[in-house]
Formats: sequence, C-alpha cells, structure tokens
Amino acid sequence: MLIKNMIIAVLLCAGCMTDKNFKNINKMDTKTKIQTDNSQKSVLARGCDPELSQRFAKIVPPLIGGANYIPTTDDVDFIEKLKSKKWSVIYFAPGACRFSAAKRQIPGGSIDTQGWTLEQYYQLIYELQGKEVEIVQSPYEEESLVLLNKALVKARISNK
Repeated sequence: MLIKNMIIAVLLCAGCMTDKNFKNINKMDTKTKIQTDNSQKSVLARGCDPELSQRFAKIVPPLIGGANYIPTTDDVDFIEKLKSKKWSVIYFAPGACRFSAAKRQIPGGSIDTQGWTLEQYYQLIYELQGKEVEIVQSPYEEESLVLLNKALVKARISNK
C-alpha cells in the first residue's frame, strides 16, 4: 500500500510539473482579454509547482483582463495573503486539485494544513473572505483561463 501511494504521489507531482500540461493553456479561448477590463480585480492562486506558477503568473494577466494575479505554492504564504485583503477570486491550480482529488496533501502544505483537501481550504477561505468570494478549481489546465474569466465577471472589485 505504501508503494502504491508513493507511485500515485510521484505521478501527480509529475503531472503538475510537465511542460505538456503548461502548453495546454494555448488551447484556451483568449477573446476575453480584449473584451473585459478586470484591472480592479485580483486573483490569489494556490499551486503546487513554483516554476510553473511563476510562468503562469507572467502570461495570464492579459488573458484575464488585466486582473492582478498572485501565485503561491505553500500554505504559509497562501494563508498569509488570504488574510491580508479581500480577493476577487481564489484559484486552485490543476496540480493542487489533482492532489486533493487523490486525498493527498497538496505540496507546500504546512503542519496546520496537514491532510487537508479542498473542502478544508474552502472553509478557511469563506471564513476569511466571506461567501461572496469566487473560488475556481479544475484538474485540467485547458479549463483554467475559461473558468477564471467566468469567475472574474461575477467577482467583486478588490484593491491591488
């Protein structure tokens, strides 16, 4: 059983770190970048891979109407930022969603969040941000921008 769990964890981690998954972003609809101004909105992201999170953060803002996109890859940073202000959207990157679906701790978890799935994160988010915050999650990279743009349409304005 331990070996099976280790193999699953390695496959999940490899899945969130591949360039193939990152390239799936190119399949997404980018029309909204021209039609929507989200420059007064902000997205706090929780991912599992620092390199991909930074790369995504560099390309995504124009594709989501200029919203301020802040990536995090560990729970200490994520929770600190979650407490720091009201966010328009909270986004769980595909790798984090896949770990949660497999009932595995998302890489970058802390002692305080040990064993958490997205359900426990949602509880904390609603406690700190209120029920009006939009939350986006999908285990599929190609859905990310579409879902972020849909959430931003409904999302509250937040300070940068």
